[in-house]
Amino acid sequence: MIPALGRTLILLSLLLATSGAIVAFAAARRPAALAWARRLVYGYALAIAAANALMVWALLARDFSVGYVAQVGSHATPTWVTIVSLWSSLEGSILFWGLILGLYVAGATHATRGRYQTYMPYAIGTWLATAAFFSFLLAGPAQPFLTVANPPLDGPGPNPLLQNHILMAIHPPFLYLGYVGMTIPFGLAAAALMRRRLGHDLLRPLRNWLLLPWAFLSVAIVLGGWWAYEVLGWGGYWAWDPVENASFLPWLTATAALHSAIVVLRKGSLKGWTLTLILATFLLVILGTFMTRSGVFNSVHSFTQSSIGPTILVFLAAALVWSVVLLAMNIDRIEGEEGAFHGTSREAMFLVNNLLFVLFTLTVLIGTVFPLVVEAVQDRQISVGGPYFDRMAVPIGAALLFLMGIGPALPWGRATRDQVKRALLPPLVTAVVVLGIGLALGVRNGWTLLTLAFAGYAGHVTMKEMWLPLARRVRRGERAAEAFVEGQLGRGRRRFGAYIVHAAVVVIFAAIAVSSTMKVSSERQLRQGESMAIGDYTLSFFGAEVRREPHRVATIAHIGVYRDGRLVRNMGPRMHQYPTQREPIGTPDVHTSLKGDLYLSIMNVDPGAQSVGLHALINPMVAWIWIATGVLALGALVLLLPERRGAAGTIPESAAGTDPSPPPRTVGAPSEETP
Repeated sequence: MIPALGRTLILLSLLLATSGAIVAFAAARRPAALAWARRLVYGYALAIAAANALMVWALLARDFSVGYVAQVGSHATPTWVTIVSLWSSLEGSILFWGLILGLYVAGATHATRGRYQTYMPYAIGTWLATAAFFSFLLAGPAQPFLTVANPPLDGPGPNPLLQNHILMAIHPPFLYLGYVGMTIPFGLAAAALMRRRLGHDLLRPLRNWLLLPWAFLSVAIVLGGWWAYEVLGWGGYWAWDPVENASFLPWLTATAALHSAIVVLRKGSLKGWTLTLILATFLLVILGTFMTRSGVFNSVHSFTQSSIGPTILVFLAAALVWSVVLLAMNIDRIEGEEGAFHGTSREAMFLVNNLLFVLFTLTVLIGTVFPLVVEAVQDRQISVGGPYFDRMAVPIGAALLFLMGIGPALPWGRATRDQVKRALLPPLVTAVVVLGIGLALGVRNGWTLLTLAFAGYAGHVTMKEMWLPLARRVRRGERAAEAFVEGQLGRGRRRFGAYIVHAAVVVIFAAIAVSSTMKVSSERQLRQGESMAIGDYTLSFFGAEVRREPHRVATIAHIGVYRDGRLVRNMGPRMHQYPTQREPIGTPDVHTSLKGDLYLSIMNVDPGAQSVGLHALINPMVAWIWIATGVLALGALVLLLPERRGAAGTIPESAAGTDPSPPPRTVGAPSEETP
């Protein structure tokens, strides 16, 4: 019964999405049809949500007559793992994608009701056309509700790597919320091109709907690195894996688009460029979806090879052609593409920032896709590894960090020489101080020292610009609490939130540079009672034990960690043996502090002989990456808070459908926005 009901819901979602797309595009000429298109959006969202709920029920009930449950279900699997099995394998991940897409499309449709009437038929039509494709995947190549004629008594359970850490319950939903959410700004950008107009009335919701998935994707990328750090046992969090790159690519173009959108709001320029970046972001999302679901890459992050990959590739080609045609036919009609930028101005730095992000994107894209091209053309396999990416990405990243200091310090428009000196010279003092601290702590790598200096420079500017409006209000006699609420969280909320994000990014840059080049590593074979030293720690091996759990067998090495003769804590790196896995999976243990992590993983362990091969690392400043990511999420939340009525720059609902010009501002005056 469940397989038949599930297939019915999938077919219903396909019918509702397809008919809704047709009705929505027709509403461009017959506005009365838009109401029906909205109803079909909600119908699609309900149908795909019901299909997901039904699959979760089937997983929990261990109904092995459902094809997907027979593939990933197991009686021995814990409940939380059973639930997250929904997105642990190929077919279920597409089903979960449909759920997130349904929530996004329904939310965006509800949020824009009664507004942006000239754009919404095209936007909703684009959203539902995308939804129809993913419903087609579920109805055709994927078929998670396929009926199993002779159901097994038990299943293999999900991939053991996905059962090894609780982050697998958190990382994929964040990734999907980032990935799938890019459909919304893509639809709005396509609508602007089809209307041949991008007014300020649409630009603000376009930026907000881009910012929301960007924030999720930012957190998801770091959560993925955290998962790799805590589970894979090699001691790092980023390896330029092709599937890691697949999530990083749309993040780069989305970040560039968020910055260029500020120039559109402020100066009325870069409209076509901003729309191009948003379209490219969606295309890179689909490319990343192909990478993870085609089997063309060998990665711990990717799914197995299937017929879903070629189908996604066809959709990517169609979306690419459609985007190019839209841009070719309409980009010259988008008003406001005029005006030159002065070299010493904030908008010029925005432009350089965007060019560097695009260069970064092309660098990562070439390194990721080039091996596939060589294999397809010459039938030979090559690999592009970390050295290429580090050699190319590190200079670009350092330049972007430096621009984070220069850009916000400069005024809008033409600046005088004295203004440039007052803006750019004082942060050099902080840069030198931070550089000196790095040298005093033993940093000798040239790129790390340069990154620390640039981080000091950018951090100085960020802190100054973040708190300068508050200081001005306090000097005028306002109480600090009132000035903070009215200024930082009121009229200057976007400015404040953007600088919170910038501060977090500065810390992340510095932490990545230090942790990547300053780690200490040691390996030893220990018998019970023996010890080894690393840094200022002494590690004593107490012994190994075997612990049986319902879904696996754990072999745990008990390690006592001492500093200056005192026990810091007991650690237990382990090996997990799953019934479906021939080789055991190592699970490291990490002692985290603000200064650095002590990271222990097992190379081999013999409970009978009471011996262990221990790999120990000291990774400095890694915790600051996770902390700063939380701060980044907080800054994005501040940016997304609803604007109060009457706040500066707010477009009243009565103005929806108009294109008001941005309010004039004095050159050098404090701005609501920041690069």
